[in-house]
Amino acid sequence: MKVTEHIKNAKGKTLFSFEIVPPQKGQNIQKLYDNVAPLMEFKPPFIDVTTSREEHVYIKKDGGLLERKVTRMRPGTVGICASLMHKFKVDTVPHVLCGGFTKEETEYVLVDCHYLGIDNVMALRGDAMKDESYFIPKNEGNHYASDLVKQISELNKGIYLHDIIESTYKADFCIGVAGYPEKHMESPSMQADLRRLKQKVDAGAEYVVTQMFFDNQKYFAFVEAAKEIGINVPIIPGIKPIAVQRHLSVLPQVFSLDLPDALVSAVEKCKNNVEIRQVGVEWAIQQSKELVAAGVPVLHYYSMGKSDNIKKIASTVF
Repeated sequence: MKVTEHIKNAKGKTLFSFEIVPPQKGQNIQKLYDNVAPLMEFKPPFIDVTTSREEHVYIKKDGGLLERKVTRMRPGTVGICASLMHKFKVDTVPHVLCGGFTKEETEYVLVDCHYLGIDNVMALRGDAMKDESYFIPKNEGNHYASDLVKQISELNKGIYLHDIIESTYKADFCIGVAGYPEKHMESPSMQADLRRLKQKVDAGAEYVVTQMFFDNQKYFAFVEAAKEIGINVPIIPGIKPIAVQRHLSVLPQVFSLDLPDALVSAVEKCKNNVEIRQVGVEWAIQQSKELVAAGVPVLHYYSMGKSDNIKKIASTVF
């Protein structure tokens, strides 16, 4: 079932969803199942599964020389989506990237998703590689998320890269995209970033999931500004609980966001990560309750493979 259909069927009730990352190559999928299972009691209608782009690794050769290789450390997104659907009877949303994929490779991924009965995809540009100062698309790849949305929308119409295929059995993906309440780090202004989001919606995106934020007022202002320029699809807030001390420096740097001073002060007073984790849970609960009261369609949690803190939050909110 499509994400938008789940929202419609909820008739105003706020739904619960979360995002996971695939395990690294060589790890057993059971650990992922063990983190997903405790959250199923809150009846998530869908689970997002991230996709990692390629990265460079250096292999030591004879004589001390290093050979640079390209690899993906967390493959298996589509397979994990199919496995979760089978094991937990839940819809899944694979993330599809511009970065690291040609348009042809993207089409193959989408065909696999269609055959597996996956109804939703999250279309993202992706980040630059760690050794690149800015995003560089792969040769013959999509440059922007709006281009990727357009490719998926055309596939829904039976328009493939090299042909129009007449068929009554067409893909019908519900397309999600990312939104940034504090603007994308590369955008020159908030208004420019909103215009980019409008392009994605105009190209066929049916819902938006926001980057994490820690001040609900920024989300509310973002939704209002989006409506003012004609973005009328559901905008789902993304929530991540603070868990360790280094989040105070890493999250603002990596995601270009502000942390409220009250949250920073509370974390700085903690003696260990156990206390910090509890602060993060309590802050996320407060955020979640206010967002539910405001009638948001879904609360989407960035679990990063850990479910204990998300379960504490959900137990209070849902």
